Amino acid sequence: MIVSKRVLLVEDNELNRDMMVRRLNRAGLEVISAANGQQALNIMVLDQPNVVLMDMNLPIMDGWTASRRAREDDRIRHIPIIALTAHAMEADRLSALEAGCDDYATKPVDFPGLLIKIEKLTRT
Repeated sequence: MIVSKRVLLVEDNELNRDMMVRRLNRAGLEVISAANGQQALNIMVLDQPNVVLMDMNLPIMDGWTASRRAREDDRIRHIPIIALTAHAMEADRLSALEAGCDDYATKPVDFPGLLIKIEKLTRT
């Protein structure tokens, strides 16, 4: 039996979240979603997704903080995180990696490229 990969999509913009969920579902991925960094951490602990797509500009707890906290928590530090951000400068990519993200994708999202990153980070 083939088990679908579970993706946690962390996005506060409802339209962006709905569009991404539909596209990820069509690609054969199971999607869980959260609207802020605190929800993301809670879901990571409870549901143990295969990968997290983390918007970096979030309410309540931003993606930078949530990524750092995920890396400090032994229960979830192994879960790959891909930063999603409109900030496209090299310094922004480096900041995301320093915060604990495993990879980085700019918005608007290059969806085929994002699927390649998800596949690369979730190979078992």
